[in-house]
Amino acid sequence: MKKFSTAAAILAFASVFLSSTGYAATADESRADPSAFHCTFRQDAPDQHVVVTGDTLWGISGKFLEHPWCWPQVWGLNKEQIRNPHWIYPGQIVYFDRVAGRLRLGTPIVERTDNGSTSDGKLQPQSRTKNLSDRAIASIPANIIEPFLSRPLIITEDELKDTPRIMATQESRVMVGAGDRAYVRGDLKGEAGFQVFRPGTPIKDPETQKIIGYQAVYLGTVKLTHAAKTADEANTVVVATMKEEMGVGDRLRPTEIAPLINYVPHAPAQATAARIASIYEGVNNAGQYQIVTINRGRQNGIDVGTVLALSRFGRTIPDPTDHKNLVKLPDEEYGSLFIFRVFDNISYGLIMEVRDAAEVGDVAKSPE
Repeated sequence: MKKFSTAAAILAFASVFLSSTGYAATADESRADPSAFHCTFRQDAPDQHVVVTGDTLWGISGKFLEHPWCWPQVWGLNKEQIRNPHWIYPGQIVYFDRVAGRLRLGTPIVERTDNGSTSDGKLQPQSRTKNLSDRAIASIPANIIEPFLSRPLIITEDELKDTPRIMATQESRVMVGAGDRAYVRGDLKGEAGFQVFRPGTPIKDPETQKIIGYQAVYLGTVKLTHAAKTADEANTVVVATMKEEMGVGDRLRPTEIAPLINYVPHAPAQATAARIASIYEGVNNAGQYQIVTINRGRQNGIDVGTVLALSRFGRTIPDPTDHKNLVKLPDEEYGSLFIFRVFDNISYGLIMEVRDAAEVGDVAKSPE
């Protein structure tokens, strides 16, 4: 399989598992039954796999399954166990129960503690129980998507209308940095800490060409030092952290804490046929462990953990044997997309594996 990844992305697999829990909507999209997806095992699946540091649930499942994302269907666990973020650790053994068509988690390989001696001075093997939660393997590359969970990324036109803004800076500077003051107008809603962003490139729906949001450029954080006492007074803030310089016109929104979510992959609840609307940082194509947006969101039944199949959108070309007709070529599936943050009409997804580079306009649809 051809991969498009970086060393940093590969290292991200060792991160700790997060805790807790143009295609228009066609007739095929509304009729398809997403529950009909059948999770199949690879013909070359091994009998077992010893879990090691750096493994992920997605990666382990890929050794056994044709589609790694459907691992919740084949583990011999109940729903609560699957949602438990600390249920699999290095040293445990994954067994393939071929008769039952299940993956089973076996007894951990016993490790010796730093102080595992008995009263007679002989060392005995003991199970290491300290800091197990710190050693639990990840489901997906958590540290790649962490910045996308807590920072403003997609801003709608309605949000821009009511968002507080910087209207002046300390000593009328063009830009301000860490420790500098700025003056803000707008309703702060009683908050004291804010993220600062600049509305960036508009994101267009590949199908309608309408703007469905703006890519927000994250600039840093500010904290309130003086709240306005009258309607015509400005609030005073101080720049706490800075990624880029801030200036007049930049916007504020309350600081968010990254949610702790158990990413359990699943097919969409309803048949979906979306398109890639943008690629993060505006590059022309994307590979493994890169971020894209799609033109579907919670209003279309998309939620966190939804997995979609990526396909190249089939071109419509004239039939050389019959010049009167145009023929659409089939969509060519080449990878999978894992949805990790959802807005009303747009969602962020992490490309998990690909055989080709993803491009704006490509199809993201229910797995078949």
